[in-house]
Amino acid sequence: MSLQPIEPTGDPRIDHKTAVLNGYTYHYLYGVPPGGQYKATVFLIHGWPDLSLGWRYQIPLLLDMGLRVVAPDMMGFGGTDAPESPPNPINVYSLKRASDDIAELARQLGAQKIILGGHDWGGAVVWRATLWYPELISHVFAVCTPYTAPHKDYVSLEDLVAGFLPQFQYQIHLASGEVEKSVNSEATIRQFLKGLYGGRGPNGEAAFEPEKGVLAENLPKIGESKLMNGKVLDYYVREYSRNGIHSTLNWYRTRKTNWEEDLALLDKKVISTPSLFVQATYDSVLKPEMSRNMEALLPNLTRDEVAATHWALTQKPAEVNAIVRRWLESQGFGESRSSL
Repeated sequence: MSLQPIEPTGDPRIDHKTAVLNGYTYHYLYGVPPGGQYKATVFLIHGWPDLSLGWRYQIPLLLDMGLRVVAPDMMGFGGTDAPESPPNPINVYSLKRASDDIAELARQLGAQKIILGGHDWGGAVVWRATLWYPELISHVFAVCTPYTAPHKDYVSLEDLVAGFLPQFQYQIHLASGEVEKSVNSEATIRQFLKGLYGGRGPNGEAAFEPEKGVLAENLPKIGESKLMNGKVLDYYVREYSRNGIHSTLNWYRTRKTNWEEDLALLDKKVISTPSLFVQATYDSVLKPEMSRNMEALLPNLTRDEVAATHWALTQKPAEVNAIVRRWLESQGFGESRSSL
């Protein structure tokens, strides 16, 4: 039996809730298995340009396995606050701040231990949260995002692009302030989302290239996306129109802040927590070679791979779910109630 994805609104399996975490209001999706009993709590952390609903195919699986699910909109996204920076310091968008807010939400929900899963920026968050709060995170998994250890030397985005990761050029563009000039209305947000999720123009025009960034001149030409359409697209457009796209791009302005905060973790690089990394074979940014040698710092790592692009969660949900289910079962969380 395949599990139906969570609907954007009115889905009885989840509630839309809010919580004040260290001074800012977060929106999150909350679900418990039928009957209200659960074996453990799973937090799911999304990336860019996504929302908590990006986990819509995985939430039903986890509920079906008897787990409580918490999926927040991260700072600057959707129904969560989007503080302006400046005047607020950019570290309200840092990995440390996200980790602190996850820990606070877990405390408010009475979860002494959580399983933590992430995708894209959410993957970076969950690896760092496991370093900051090893006593809270019982298990951790990331889809697409490899673990990168804290480093004593600062490497700028420009140097990174000029060196090992030319495909990270888009991050310089996203941090520049240029994208907001062309993605600044419901209509342009709609075209932008369709394009980032694979929609193309009539002659194959793309809205995004890793070595360039967002291609504003192509946005009006973008057609329908197979991965982001209908009610889900409408929901994303509404949520991204709340505060505009600028606040979500602040995550790309935190590189130096993240490095500065990481300095406190230099002696804690090894993650002994049971972990799962799911590589997307055709991810054009987080390429397979970036995950080499992770075992050296993650002694309890399980690896798997799905033949998908960066949007593996929604492009190949059955395959991702099967990997996550197998891993959770191997960690003692038991079989799900339905065969998938």
